[in-house]
Amino acid sequence: MSLKATATRLPEVVILEPRVFGDERGFFMESFNAASFQEATGVALPFVQDNHSRSAHGVLRGLHYQIRNPQGKLVRVTSGRVFDVAVDMRRSSPRVGQWVGVELSADNKRQLWVPPGFAHGFVVLSDSADFLYKTTDYYAPQHERALAWNDPHVNVEWPLSELRQAPALSAKDAAAARWDSAEFFD
Repeated sequence: MSLKATATRLPEVVILEPRVFGDERGFFMESFNAASFQEATGVALPFVQDNHSRSAHGVLRGLHYQIRNPQGKLVRVTSGRVFDVAVDMRRSSPRVGQWVGVELSADNKRQLWVPPGFAHGFVVLSDSADFLYKTTDYYAPQHERALAWNDPHVNVEWPLSELRQAPALSAKDAAAARWDSAEFFD
């Protein structure tokens, strides 16, 4: 298998590590292969959209999800380093409200599979970061929701000590819902 899969404490969220071939000239890796992805995760959803964002040090994006047209996300970093987070937002899940965080970087070349039904976000730990992700459904702004990054119920342990100042948030993320008023998946 060209893809190593490591379970997280939220079993549906999986760390993927592609096989990397490198020498003094550089490296080569297969960043996505549908058959390898399905073998590693057991997931056979199609990916319909690729996104690329660049963010400066200390930018925190999230925690985002789409209540309708939910998106699974396969995320990776091609430049820099981030702390990436997934939160279970499925009301029927025994792990609803639990989170997992993983460092993704250009150096470790890890990817994270965040299934539909989870909120997702990240904070940039390097000077900047290029963040790429594939989604299993199209962006639907009318269905997008955000859970507050610092909600005390979820209590994500963001590595804030690595930031030079408070996290930089968009207006939308600064106004994100708290746990007690958030919308959940059934």
